[in-house]
Amino acid sequence: MSVVWRTLESMDPILVLVAILALVAGAAIGFVVGGAAVRSRGLSGGDAELVAARAEASVSAIRAAEIAKRSALEAELAAMSAALDGAREQLDAERSERAARDERERDERRVLEALAPVRDTLQTMQRTVAELEQQRSEQLGSLAEQLAASRTSDEQLRATTEALASALRSNSTRGVWGETQLRRVVEVAGLTQHVDFDLQHTITTDGGSFRPDMVVRLPGGAAIAVDAKVPLEHVLTASSIPATATGEEAARRASLIDRHVRAVRSHVDALAKKAYWQGFASSPEFVVAFVPSESILSAALEADPSLLDYAFGKRVALATPVTLWSVLKTVASAWQQHAVTDEAKRLFQLGSALYDRLGTLAGHADQLRRSLERTVDSYNRFANSLETRVLVTARQFPGVDETKLIEEPATITQSPRRLTAVEFEEAPHGGPVNGDDSAAAAPAGPITRADFDGRADLERRLDVDSPSESSRSPRGAR
Repeated sequence: MSVVWRTLESMDPILVLVAILALVAGAAIGFVVGGAAVRSRGLSGGDAELVAARAEASVSAIRAAEIAKRSALEAELAAMSAALDGAREQLDAERSERAARDERERDERRVLEALAPVRDTLQTMQRTVAELEQQRSEQLGSLAEQLAASRTSDEQLRATTEALASALRSNSTRGVWGETQLRRVVEVAGLTQHVDFDLQHTITTDGGSFRPDMVVRLPGGAAIAVDAKVPLEHVLTASSIPATATGEEAARRASLIDRHVRAVRSHVDALAKKAYWQGFASSPEFVVAFVPSESILSAALEADPSLLDYAFGKRVALATPVTLWSVLKTVASAWQQHAVTDEAKRLFQLGSALYDRLGTLAGHADQLRRSLERTVDSYNRFANSLETRVLVTARQFPGVDETKLIEEPATITQSPRRLTAVEFEEAPHGGPVNGDDSAAAAPAGPITRADFDGRADLERRLDVDSPSESSRSPRGAR
């Protein structure tokens, strides 16, 4: 029984239902046929046939009904099988989907775990971006304020520039402006008026008397003349026309620039004729034409690149504030080096004088040593005479207590240390090698490295550069 039950459990429920229905139908047919057979035994032949016919008809009806039921059951079974297959497929699909969903969730969890640092970084970046955005907003507000202030400043600058341009159209005003710019450049370079440069200094040349705007003094007595009167009228008018102008405005601007170039060339010719360098005893043969603005010269050079060569050929150097500053800075450095050289010469002269006086002092020390030696020698003779003669004779007096006589003086055995340095050696004439203290220090020539290499070179320099003993003037009392 248990085997049958396990078999039934293992079968499909629909198949089990069909089997049960078939058994029931079979039992019903058997019951009807059996009943008909029983009844036919008790009937006559005609009745029996009738009963049999009825039984067969009943059986046929039952079979037809059974067939219909079977067909219905088979159709229902097929529908249920199809539904079951669909349910099974749906179940499999749901299982697959659930498994895929679980796997996807696991993958998502793994990805989220792996991307956790990235998420933190993105969050930090998001906060940073928010802060930057806030700062940008603040900066934009500040920039807007600055732009407004800049716009106001530009308007004020434009008004000031127009006023300046109007003022610079006057020759006297242009001259004052050029001289002011020149003075500022010179002061920034570190030069001092009346020491390193002079303003409006009158000079005389073969062409007459002239007054350059500035004369820059160079070490050694040389000088460079600087002129600050440069033509500005045409370039100022041209600057009021935009460089992007077209048509008549562009042609007018080009014409003004061309006239500016011709004016600069004429100014170069005028400076070349004055020949300022002839008014100085020692001067480079050129004059500096100071241009107060870089744009003024650049506009002329852009229109005529050969202008610089033309000016150089005329011994005129066109200098902007930057160029002139570099030249004047070099001059200031040369003056500083010149001052250092003069100070070094003075120190060398003092050293030479000190060296001479040390020689004289050495002579006095040597004389003192000799005097001490003579004093020691006299004392020793005195002590020897006292011991060998005076005291010996005094002891011969009768009744003289020898204990009351003076003690015999000790002789001095040490002599003064002789000075052995070469400066203290005697010259052939008997004095120290460096002469008397009354000798004056001679002026020294240019200082070289050999002057400081040793005493021998110093003595050689003094012997060459210093006057003789007889020509030196006596010094004051020491």
